[in-house]
Amino acid sequence: MTSIREFHYPQDYPAIRELWENMEKGVHIGRSDAPDEIAKKTARDPDLFLVAEADGRIVGSVIGGFDGRRGLLYHLAVAKDFRRLGVGSQLLDEVEARLRDKGCLKCYLMVTLDNPEVERFYRKRGWHFMDYVRPFGKELG
Repeated sequence: MTSIREFHYPQDYPAIRELWENMEKGVHIGRSDAPDEIAKKTARDPDLFLVAEADGRIVGSVIGGFDGRRGLLYHLAVAKDFRRLGVGSQLLDEVEARLRDKGCLKCYLMVTLDNPEVERFYRKRGWHFMDYVRPFGKELG
């Protein structure tokens, strides 16, 4: 049985980092995944950083963000031995519900180029490809 709960910093950090590092594709770890950056994230929106747990083991994650206008999802990840069991759907449903409760009307996520297979997962859940925008990024520090 898998349960969804909020991420607890710092005690969950080693397990979540290991989950992300063991993803074959789709999760790219960067500077914003360092412990001090995760601490900032959990201080801001602790209710939007969720983990899936089975028998005391973290087997999935999703990070949601909300700026008061739009939502953004990061690091939806499920351990290989728990895929196709509904864990990703549980995480996605819960973070979407929490964003809706905050008044979020529109949410975005990005699919990495190395993981096009996940597009089918998102499309089945009502997400669509936005061919009218291109994401831009900039390192600020």
